[in-house]
Amino acid sequence: MLFFSVGAKKKKQNSYFIFYFICCLCHRFLQFAALCFYAQDTVQSSPNFKQHVTEQSRLSDRMSRRLTRTYQLYSRTSGKHVQVLANKRVNANGDDGAVHAKLEVETDSFGSRVRIKGVKTGYYICMNKRGKLIGKRKGRGKDCIFTEIVLENNYTALQNAKYEGWYMAFTRKGRPRKASKTKQHQREAHFMKRLPRGHLLSDRRPFDVLPLPVPVQPLSRRTKHSHHQRSGGR
Repeated sequence: MLFFSVGAKKKKQNSYFIFYFICCLCHRFLQFAALCFYAQDTVQSSPNFKQHVTEQSRLSDRMSRRLTRTYQLYSRTSGKHVQVLANKRVNANGDDGAVHAKLEVETDSFGSRVRIKGVKTGYYICMNKRGKLIGKRKGRGKDCIFTEIVLENNYTALQNAKYEGWYMAFTRKGRPRKASKTKQHQREAHFMKRLPRGHLLSDRRPFDVLPLPVPVQPLSRRTKHSHHQRSGGR
């Protein structure tokens, strides 16, 4: 009887030990789970400034004054300059200082998005759904907006804002290349900004500002009456 009593007591102690061990494991697991949840919540709640800047740079700024610069775009492949012709065609066969190669570049947002317009013709360089470069009188759409990407070789690539992954590019003969077949690393999509011939760097301001349109206020009756009397008295 004594043997069975000692065995039962030892078995009961082992059961208590196992139960205590399991409780400790559960407590540690709950602490670890709470710590993981807190860390995940902290990471998710922290602001992602890079994402914010990317999203804001995709929006057009309609309120601020647009900054403009006038220069030429030198094509790495053709060895000449991008030009916008009167027939709305765009090529890279313009000589240095040619009238159709003079471009006016307007900022579209606080990022690096710009609109490019031929000074002589007034047409904006745009891209249609087939990846062809065309000239448009009004360049308000995203198809007429390009994102400037400065490359490691100091050249600039111009990616269309509407068709991401499509770049402005030209062949060796200066003809526009289909944008759907272009890549950022290709020579055909590389350009260099150059001042037109005859423009001195010291005579230029860093930026020109397009003035905001002045709202026209309607004349009051009293103003109209006085204006009518002045006109009649002359």
